[in-house]
Parts: sequence; structure tokens; C-alpha cells
Amino acid sequence: MGYKLSKDAFDACLAQLSKDYDVYAPVRMAGGNPFSDTDCIRYGKIKSIEEVVFDEKSDYSYKEILLPLSETLFYFTEKEIKEADPKEKGGVIFLRACDLHAVRRMDEIYLHNGFEDYYYKRLRERVKFVLMGCKASFENCFCASMSTNESGDYDLAVEPGEGGYLVDCKLKEWQELFAGRGTERAYEPSHVAENPVEVKVPENLSAKVSESEMWREYDSRCINCGRCNFACPTCTCFTMQDLFYTDNGKVGERRRVQASCMVDGFTDVAGGGCYRAKNGDRMRFKVLHKVLDYKQRFGYHMCVGCGRCDDICPEYISFSGAVNKLSQAMTEVETDEQE
Repeated sequence: MGYKLSKDAFDACLAQLSKDYDVYAPVRMAGGNPFSDTDCIRYGKIKSIEEVVFDEKSDYSYKEILLPLSETLFYFTEKEIKEADPKEKGGVIFLRACDLHAVRRMDEIYLHNGFEDYYYKRLRERVKFVLMGCKASFENCFCASMSTNESGDYDLAVEPGEGGYLVDCKLKEWQELFAGRGTERAYEPSHVAENPVEVKVPENLSAKVSESEMWREYDSRCINCGRCNFACPTCTCFTMQDLFYTDNGKVGERRRVQASCMVDGFTDVAGGGCYRAKNGDRMRFKVLHKVLDYKQRFGYHMCVGCGRCDDICPEYISFSGAVNKLSQAMTEVETDEQE
């Protein structure tokens, strides 16, 4: 059902939802950039719809809610293990169409990839999604090329309009809440039909492209900071850390911590070996995982075209640009094979 709500009416709905859920949305954090004192738009808890940043793209994605940067899995002593308690409340997450498609990618990895991840599942089952309508494309977005520019798989959709907020509620248990505070008004979430950036993944793309010289460009350009991975809504890698308490070295906790395939140490193995020591090889692995390996396994591309990797790279390396080079790289590799 579609409704129009005033700011106060929507805030009243949020107050009601906050009794059972922590509500997260992209908010402006003044001076909150990790590398400077500039503003940063990232996910935080909200109490008012006015806190939500609708007209700018968030620097980081919703991923920090479903896959925390650091999550304690269990505590241990010499004799016993205690599972970490789950969050007391469920979660409501405001996100755009591309990120809503990214949730599906995370579900594939953690729930439909041969086993179900217990910790991800217990959090995921208690989360509802609010789609934020996109009236215009942001810089570096290429969601239209990846077919992730619109989605109907939401519980609630909202965007500013007509002096208030336009809402489409699909979740039956919320309809009475919003209907009681708004007026009926047909609403279809806005979405962009095209982006300034276009990306084309070659139809004949294969693992042969890994032999291309194009990857050597990134040996010197990339500084392996990992920012692209941590900003990406579909990067799901993690590592484990055991922390031992100083008062008793046999007592501590195990944490799951987000990891990056672009940083030093990710592919280190016993004996001092490293599978991808060069930065270009790491770039190759990341790009082909997003547009080749994942599709071979699940039938669609992993990348959702949000463009955050291009936005955040301090060396101005363009992921979309790398993908657009693959066609020429495939041609060169196949030509070399024929010769």
C-alpha cells in the first residue's frame, strides 16, 4: 500500500519500530572520515527520518550491519565455551536498490554456498529492508549496466516528495502502523534508467584473461590499502582472531573480522609462501571474482555497480574501467594463442 506521511508522522512510526528494532540508515558524520577530518556518510542508528541522507551516496555500505567489522563469536576459558549473545533487537536497514541486490549476493555466500553460516543467519533472519528511491544517478554508479538499478524485494520503500515522505509498505505487519499515520497515495519507488558510466562485461570472458598484461598496470598503481574491499557491499571475506585476556592467558574470545584480498598477508601460507604477492595479481583476482567466477557458480554477476570502489580509491583506480578493458584483453590473449 502507498502512503504519504509528514516528517512527524514518519518519526512516530520510527519510534514505534524502535521498540523492536535498531534502525540503521546512511547518515552524515561530521569529521567522521577515517583518514581526515572531512565528513563521512556511513551507516548509523537513526531516530528521525531527517537524519537519513537521501541526496548523496554513502561512502560505506549497509554491510557493516549484517557483517560487522569485528564480531565476537564466542568466549572461552580453560574448561568451557560460551556463545556470544545475539543482539537484543532486530534491525531495519535503509538502503538503495544496488545494495538490496547486494544482500542477495551475501545470502548466496553465507546461506546457499554448501552450508549455512550460523552467526550470519541468526542476524539476517531478524532484519527488514527499507528501499530508498533513487531519482538520479550518483558519480561512478553503473547499476544500470549490472541490472541492479531497481528492486521490488523490499519490506518498505520511501523517498522525500510532495512536502513529506512517500511510502510503499509491503510488509503486512507494518501496514496498519503507516496507514494510521498517513494518507493513501499511490507510490512507485524511483529508480535510474541509465548512468553516466557504462560497463560491458564481455560475453566470451574466460579465465584466459588472467594471462593478459593488463594486470601489470596495477602492480605499481595499487597501494594495497584495501579500501575498495571494505567499501564494497559484496566483498564477504573475513579472518579469525583469538584474543587472550591479560589477567588470564587461557581465557579470551574469538572474533570474526572483515578481511581484504587486496592487502598484504591475505594469501600468505605456512613456510613463507604467498599466492598473490603482486598488486596486479590481487586486482586480477578481485575483478574476475566479481564478473566471472561468481557468475559461473551462481548465474549472475557479483558486482552490483554501486561505484564505491571507484569513489574511495586513493590512487583513482577505476574498477569499472578495469572491467571495460577485459574485452580488449580477451582479444589480445586469443590472438596470441592463435599465433
